[in-house]
Amino acid sequence: MSILIDRLNHLLGRAVAWLTLAMAMAVAAIVLLRYAFAQNTILIQEAVIYGHGLVLMLGMAYTLKENGHVRVDILYSGRSPRWRALVDLFGHLFLLLPVAALVLATSLPYALSAWRILEGSSEVGGLPGVFLLKTLIPSMAALLLLQGLSEIGKAWRRLAEGPAK
Repeated sequence: MSILIDRLNHLLGRAVAWLTLAMAMAVAAIVLLRYAFAQNTILIQEAVIYGHGLVLMLGMAYTLKENGHVRVDILYSGRSPRWRALVDLFGHLFLLLPVAALVLATSLPYALSAWRILEGSSEVGGLPGVFLLKTLIPSMAALLLLQGLSEIGKAWRRLAEGPAK
């Protein structure tokens, strides 16, 4: 199961990484339109905002999988693999999982209410899918929960292996 979770978050992480290139091009288009042609487009500006949301929300679990999150080095660096596995296990069990579950539980009604009214942009000419953007919040929490379970399994296996000989 851990392999499937890792693969899912790897694919999502790589996909949203490419989105950053599209966002950079969109920002360049916004600047060009504004300063070269005196035109303003809400649609492209909101597309960049949606892109940021996608990259941040769907990239969190990938970053966790790749061990790219900030951690307290005083508890982690220079320590034994067993100690690191214990820190990972504790952190995922007692910090990550409860917070991700809380975010999921509190954001789901928020996203569902946006879906009920198919909430769109309040700006004239804006993107109609605000409800999709709000769905990223519980999606991020669910992906973090899954990746957290995968990381717990990996830490548990490292502990079960015992010290390297």
